[in-house]
Amino acid sequence: MRIGLDGIPLASRKTGIGHYTLELARALAKLAPDDEFELLSPVRFISSLEHPPSNLRQVEAARRRFWFIAGLPLYIRRHSLALFHGTNYEIPWWNECPAILSIHDLSLLLHPETHESRLVRRARYRLPLMARWATRIITATEFIKKEVSQYLKIDPEKIAVTPYAPRHNFRPLERSDTEETRLRLGVQDVFILFVGTIEPRKNLITLLRAFSEILKNTELRPQLVIAGQEGWLVGETLNYVQSEGLSDRIKFTGYVTDRDLRALYSSCAVCVYPSLYEGFGLPPLEAMACGAPVITSDVPSLTETVGNAALLVAPTDVQKLAQAIVEMLRHEEQRTHFSRMGLERASLFTWERTARLTLEVYSKATHRSV
Repeated sequence: MRIGLDGIPLASRKTGIGHYTLELARALAKLAPDDEFELLSPVRFISSLEHPPSNLRQVEAARRRFWFIAGLPLYIRRHSLALFHGTNYEIPWWNECPAILSIHDLSLLLHPETHESRLVRRARYRLPLMARWATRIITATEFIKKEVSQYLKIDPEKIAVTPYAPRHNFRPLERSDTEETRLRLGVQDVFILFVGTIEPRKNLITLLRAFSEILKNTELRPQLVIAGQEGWLVGETLNYVQSEGLSDRIKFTGYVTDRDLRALYSSCAVCVYPSLYEGFGLPPLEAMACGAPVITSDVPSLTETVGNAALLVAPTDVQKLAQAIVEMLRHEEQRTHFSRMGLERASLFTWERTARLTLEVYSKATHRSV
């Protein structure tokens, strides 16, 4: 088969959906060498494939305007694609072939206050249509499958769960191998790590308040390292840091490469991910794969992902979060316990498994045996 995947997430700096798109495409091409896979985008790719399999390529299509309405359907017809996979909530408006739709979460619909209004308006109009038009739908967790079924009125038999995985190069580094990254980024020896785009849904403000409590009420003086690009309403975060006088104990690294991120995961005292809502929760799992002890929110998708391998805290409880961080910093045996549990948990998730489950979805959509 000739299969197209939405390559638009690779036309900007990769975040969660970009990593999902790229890692899935690589794993699919490896598992199905007799099929051809194309990452399609109407705009220039920023993230390029390194040493791609011979049956996987990136295609920058010529027609850019009205891509999902006209450009993509025309490309599918002209190039005889057998299937298209919309990895980022979108599929062609006119389906010339079976279409698979990945819905990572419903935060735009269920938690609109955490997003820009223009994105919310677009999602309210388009996402229900996409879900109805799709041949099959993919989610990363059973929790999101249930939400999609209930909120968008979709038959659960149409929805498949394909858990995501840490990137293949995310594994523990020796402390000495992280030194260059830490020195270059200005990261101190003992630090708490947060990874993610700085935006309301990630609930960084609760972590900042907990961090302030730790500095005020204990003898501990860790550094808080925030690794991620600035997102919507970042001013609230920056203003709080200034007003509380935390600037000298907090390091904003901005967007970091996979190499640097692996070093930070491998050397942090604890990785904290207090998100209010997630579809899967890739940063905690990637941290676990690098041996980091993890504290995260007890929201359904995250608990489904991390199991009992992380310390779970209610996402808006500042005091409990501060207490959990203090306990982790003070007790080496607790850090060792969650590091070991996290490594075991992360090993259960692989992109090969994700791709195999995805190929099963493709086969059902095209009535072809795997």
